[in-house]
Amino acid sequence: MSRPVWYARAKLTRHFRSELAGYKKPEMTARSKIPPRLNVPLNALKAFEAAARLLSIKDAALELGVTPSAVSHQLKILEDALGVDLMRRTGARIELTEPGASLSPALTEGFTRISSAVTGISGDRQTGPLRLSVLPTFAHHWFSPRLKDYPFDRPGCELQISSSQTAVDLAAGEADAGIRHGRGAWRGLQADLLFTQTVTLLASPALASSAEPRALIARSNLFLSQHLQASWDEWNQTLPGGPVQPGALTRVDSAGLGLKAALDGAGITLAGWEVCRADIDAGRLVPLFEHRTDAGSGYWLVYPEALARDRRIRNLRGWLIAATRSPSPEAPKRNGTAARA
Repeated sequence: MSRPVWYARAKLTRHFRSELAGYKKPEMTARSKIPPRLNVPLNALKAFEAAARLLSIKDAALELGVTPSAVSHQLKILEDALGVDLMRRTGARIELTEPGASLSPALTEGFTRISSAVTGISGDRQTGPLRLSVLPTFAHHWFSPRLKDYPFDRPGCELQISSSQTAVDLAAGEADAGIRHGRGAWRGLQADLLFTQTVTLLASPALASSAEPRALIARSNLFLSQHLQASWDEWNQTLPGGPVQPGALTRVDSAGLGLKAALDGAGITLAGWEVCRADIDAGRLVPLFEHRTDAGSGYWLVYPEALARDRRIRNLRGWLIAATRSPSPEAPKRNGTAARA
């Protein structure tokens, strides 16, 4: 005689209850304790940490290699996610609210510990060619003209060069060292100043010779990097004889794109005099005025602190600093030697 279905189900239920009664929950170990998952984007936390530490949206953007609007967007995402205001904007500067002041040091400590832990695992990074990440503008206009003098065949001087407009994550090992533009404050990185930057207005020789500078500017298209708006305002307002008004204004995402437009004769551009010195000395670009202003920034060799004693870093740093103190490769020659400006 077959038993009903309910009987089998009841027997299974009694069986599982018996098994569970003798079940002992395992103790949580350090490995099994999983921290709660963050409910805010990591990029938003990085943007806030940099802006809070530097008290400047612009400086945070320079450090992170993004635009100020991108930093502001990430800050809004974080504030919306947390439901509190973390900062108050007061003109170009920012002030931390009470929640922001509480969160900031914890994030700085956390990111610093992560950076130290990652850069501490550097054994494999100290062999083979030095992986160098270079900003495109610096690579094309300053670095490339001088590479013929670099001792590539010397032991400890091997390079693997890449260019990127955004700052690569050196702590994560995306590169060993980099050339960055800014004020020298990058968390967890050693920064050696190569040169500070002054800016001036540049044009191709053909365009520069076509009219008197003020008349030329009035009918020309100014290709202006979005990172140089404040530098343009200062340069123009302090120009002897009064400010000028370009015939048109085209904003570009980098100084390099503005320089390319100027070299091609498409218009004029504001750029760093030091980084373009080889182009100026070679006659490819012409300053429209002798007037130059301090950009408040410079170009830096940066690398993780764990690699500070790496001989490849020391060799590159020594060569770069020596090159900044020498005449540009295109400087006029006098009696077989380059003339100093």
